[in-house]
Amino acid sequence: MQASLQTMGDHVPVAVAEYDYEGLPPNFTLVENMAAGAFAGIAEHTLMYPFDLLKTRLQVINPSPGGLYTGVSNALSTISKAEGVGSLWRGISSVVLGAGPAHAVYFATYEAVKHAMGGNNGNEHHPLAAATSGACATIASDALMNPFDVIKQRMQVHGSAYRSIAQCTRTVYKNEGLAAFYVSYPTTLCMTVPFTALQFTAYESLSKVINPGKGYDPVTHCVSGALAGAFAAGVTTPLDVIKTLLQTRGTARDAEIRSAKGLFRAASIIKRQHGYAGFFRGLRPRIITTMPSTAICWSSYEMAKAYFIRHQDD
Repeated sequence: MQASLQTMGDHVPVAVAEYDYEGLPPNFTLVENMAAGAFAGIAEHTLMYPFDLLKTRLQVINPSPGGLYTGVSNALSTISKAEGVGSLWRGISSVVLGAGPAHAVYFATYEAVKHAMGGNNGNEHHPLAAATSGACATIASDALMNPFDVIKQRMQVHGSAYRSIAQCTRTVYKNEGLAAFYVSYPTTLCMTVPFTALQFTAYESLSKVINPGKGYDPVTHCVSGALAGAFAAGVTTPLDVIKTLLQTRGTARDAEIRSAKGLFRAASIIKRQHGYAGFFRGLRPRIITTMPSTAICWSSYEMAKAYFIRHQDD
């Protein structure tokens, strides 16, 4: 099998002789695919974590005193001065523990469903295969990641008393039961399924336009990933705000928020207290976070995939 991987600096797509790079070689194992996904997930969440914390702080409804911010820059400066720069990474260990396995499942499912639906056949565009594979991928990965996401956001909010994953897990389980780790799962799926379907469809579409040869091109993967992520994030922000309310309800001072138990109940609270504008709280940091996150995620995944392909050829 012959394949020539050119240097990344010249931004020239890498041609693969005997198989379509996007379709993966026949002997590309599940373990290698999951390793590529895990690498992508940890890289994405670790590098962009401070912006994710800012998004959570800005989305919280009726925060504790000292937790009110006028915007991204104000939140960043206030948190850094009052709580220390290190607080911007509070709860990151939960993400690192969950992101690796969740993204491994995510990309393994994506490739398997995409292949089964013929998304790797020929040079034609397959938006349905891309959307379906993305939706299936997020359903599988979110089932694993949701508890870690709940712990992360409980530790991110202003005034959080939690100082470790273990402490947060024990306290939430003792006070609210196992259901607390999955109360937002239906809402999460309502957000992440369309988000991922939109993102994967946009990514595949942009990649085919920018890089019709379908070779390994870091610039293509980075740009396509960023634009696809920004588009999907903007459209699904209202659902993300609802998810944040449900996942942080245990830390809320408002009794009505603390008792919220579902998507529609949470949505009615947001609408009544803040109007329709409330559904777009944190829109800017969400897009700011998502663009580089998806760029890093896709670039890391495609780089790891290219590495395994090159390693097989060697």
